Amino acid sequence: MTSATRAPAGAASGEPDREPLTLDDFARLARRRLPPEVWDFIAGGAGRERTLTANEAVFDAVRLRPRALPGVEEPDTSVELLGARWAAPVGIAPVAYHELAHPDGEPATAAAAGALGLPLVVSTFASRSLEEVAHAASAPLWLQLYCFRDHGTTLDLARRARDSGYQALVLTVDTPFTGRRLRDLRNGFTVPAHITPANLAGSAAAGSATPGAHSRLAFDRGLDWSFVARLESVSGLPVLAKGVLTAADAEAAVRAGVEGVVVSNHGGRQLDGVPATLDALPEVVAAVRGRVPVLLDGGVRTGADILAALALGARAVLVGRPALYALAAGGGTGVRRMLALLTAEFADTMVLTGHTTTGTIGPDTLSPPPPGPPPPGAWYMGSSLSGASHLGPPHPDAPHRTLSLAGRPHTDPPPGPGESLPGPADSGPPSSGPPPGPTTVPRTAPHTDRSHG
Repeated sequence: MTSATRAPAGAASGEPDREPLTLDDFARLARRRLPPEVWDFIAGGAGRERTLTANEAVFDAVRLRPRALPGVEEPDTSVELLGARWAAPVGIAPVAYHELAHPDGEPATAAAAGALGLPLVVSTFASRSLEEVAHAASAPLWLQLYCFRDHGTTLDLARRARDSGYQALVLTVDTPFTGRRLRDLRNGFTVPAHITPANLAGSAAAGSATPGAHSRLAFDRGLDWSFVARLESVSGLPVLAKGVLTAADAEAAVRAGVEGVVVSNHGGRQLDGVPATLDALPEVVAAVRGRVPVLLDGGVRTGADILAALALGARAVLVGRPALYALAAGGGTGVRRMLALLTAEFADTMVLTGHTTTGTIGPDTLSPPPPGPPPPGAWYMGSSLSGASHLGPPHPDAPHRTLSLAGRPHTDPPPGPGESLPGPADSGPPSSGPPPGPTTVPRTAPHTDRSHG
């Protein structure tokens, strides 16, 4: 993005920027620096944004069990995935057009993640070539793929990824076309002319400046699970399925030969009203039964969120919007700072819950709800039918048990000095979860729209 399309630092408040201490701080800085329509494109979700809101709200429900005198000095935060060692169980999710946030684009993001030993999943709609991003990277790279009507386009991307040293392909399986994103429609958003999908050409790129309309013309709606084997045979790379929220789809993905499953609702940008990713995680983990690793993206904003996802069976998490917020706030340096904060929080949370390695993090790290009905607005984790404190994905033959939230409003990051919050947002109806079992805590309060995903 050229300087002409970016607001100057501190312009919205007239105050100097402060050193960000949380991921919400990066979001606040990004909102001040980006044009409003670009902010909305990055931060917004589909429909009334109920799922967008719920992704973070469910993490706020989690209650951790601390460990007194844990005797842990320096925890080992690393995790192994598909034969590669990550410094921590967190990577950067695929997000289109990093140049919308900063002119240095995806190479800056890749370099920042690599400096910390963390992976990047590059989007099909990257604003820089696969090869240029690979040149800047020093940690694992995966390539996210949409399947175009011209399958040759997608298969060629897979071959290029293999030849450039990418270690895996991530097939997005929840997007026959992109969701109806009201902010973009109201803004008449188009990608600026100087930013293009660097890895696409011909019919696959035509009209891509309007992402929603382009997806309806270019994506293959007839795609089925047989395409997984085709991708693997052409590229020789492991394929993960991204966009799985149910046991049925998890089972179908494993049967199709995927090497991993990513529990994702597209950051709340696809079908509004589907479960939050942490809500869906236990069902997917139970269905997979350890045959392949399960990852999660959507709503992760703290180190405690990472630990909660691991406690419920994820091997690692991916963060998307925070990477672009940090890129907008400070280029590659900002991304490195954001990832360092997140992983340091995770290490602290490991110590305070008594874990020396990621492999010991399990459901007993999370608190069950107290006995009796929940107070209004309270959020708790579901417990087993016996009332035992064991928490997490049930055995496939066990009675159904869910992770749920009772709900409370969640809003944009609080304004900085001199800033004001946006106008009143529409309130949506209570989010609907899976069919309640005997121990499911009901959702008792509606979510509200927000501008920060």
